[in-house]
Amino acid sequence: MYLRFHPLLLALAVLAATPAHALFGAKTKAAEQAGAILFRDKGCTHCHGVGGIGGKKGPDLAGLRKNKLWTPAKITGQILDGGQKMPPFREALSGEEAAQLVAYLRAKHRPVPPPAPTASGNSAY
Repeated sequence: MYLRFHPLLLALAVLAATPAHALFGAKTKAAEQAGAILFRDKGCTHCHGVGGIGGKKGPDLAGLRKNKLWTPAKITGQILDGGQKMPPFREALSGEEAAQLVAYLRAKHRPVPPPAPTASGNSAY
């Protein structure tokens, strides 16, 4: 028997099978903390400043949580696909990592990442 599926139904099935956190950001403290570490380690601070307060190259992201135009889906798209002067990070981040960044950016109280690990043997003593 041959079944035909309408493209919209197929798209809805794919969306339904994709975990919500991968599409729109995770909502846990662990995801927020992981996002804080990614924000530091993936170089986001280079353009957006420490904690996302803005820098010479990138805008202030501190008010992103309250900006209703920047939904989790739109933030995810911006991170993965880039836009304006921001490069895309689709090749550098997994869907889960993008969700963690969104969780961090939308956190009510953004966590501070732990200090970056240092290479062993580079001690000042």
